[in-house]
Amino acid sequence: MSNITLPKHGKEARPLLRRRRLPWPQGFTPGFGGTVALLFCAVLLVAALAGPELAPYTPEDSDFASILLPPAWMAEGSWQHPLGTDQLGRDVLSRLIVGTRIALMVSIATAVIAGVIGVTLGLIAGYLGGWADAVISRIVDAFLALPFILMALAFISALGTGVGNILLVLVLTNWAPYARLVRSEVMTIKRRDFVTLARMAGLSRTRIILRHILPNAANSILVLAILDVGRAVILESSLSFLGLGIQPPDVSWGLMLADGRAFITIAWWLTVLPGLGIVLTVLAFNSVGEALRAWFDPRGNL
Repeated sequence: MSNITLPKHGKEARPLLRRRRLPWPQGFTPGFGGTVALLFCAVLLVAALAGPELAPYTPEDSDFASILLPPAWMAEGSWQHPLGTDQLGRDVLSRLIVGTRIALMVSIATAVIAGVIGVTLGLIAGYLGGWADAVISRIVDAFLALPFILMALAFISALGTGVGNILLVLVLTNWAPYARLVRSEVMTIKRRDFVTLARMAGLSRTRIILRHILPNAANSILVLAILDVGRAVILESSLSFLGLGIQPPDVSWGLMLADGRAFITIAWWLTVLPGLGIVLTVLAFNSVGEALRAWFDPRGNL
């Protein structure tokens, strides 16, 4: 009989144990920072979807007996308002949670709509070339050259404030980078052998673009869209801070910053906390975008 080797126990068996890992797709290693960023983005999405249900108070409710209460960990704070109250006695935590919905709704919608417009024009310009490429490229250059704040002032002066108009302004000022990126990708991909073979097989332009070119450019588009969400959060907050964006009684992080700046010397939490929310949100989406960039293209060509 052959000898049967029993499994070893104790210290010699420890190297055989495998560390448990999060269920990421194969090859995707975001690291500790990327994992924290993904979890934070998930928390933001939950807050955006269920904001009013998660908030302990209605964000418009005022309690004039609790004006400018500091956060709970400070001497005069109260755990009834963990992050304090503002100049009208409104709960800061509730307003931050509800403000997440506006920030992400506008930012994600901007990335999707601007992405669809920019990708479509980029595909046309890159694949057709000629006069179509020349016209679209000049329009892209014009939109990229115009300062954002100038375009925002012009459009908002003509259209007025409100969520819909802010979304329109952000889309009009964010589609051009998608068009430029996709045009560059298409001009490289259309020279590859599989596209040449598709042409020789008699496939239509639309089929070649949708079935062969677009999927090969999808990774770059996804990375840009995620990075663009963080950028749109900053732009929306900037417009609201200047009084050109979200208007009361709606809640926005930029609007919270604007309301709290007059009290910054006596109630720092009114500006620091929404500002921290903006910074952490942008950093989280940028970290996720960089992790995806490294996963899609480890050589750094994206």
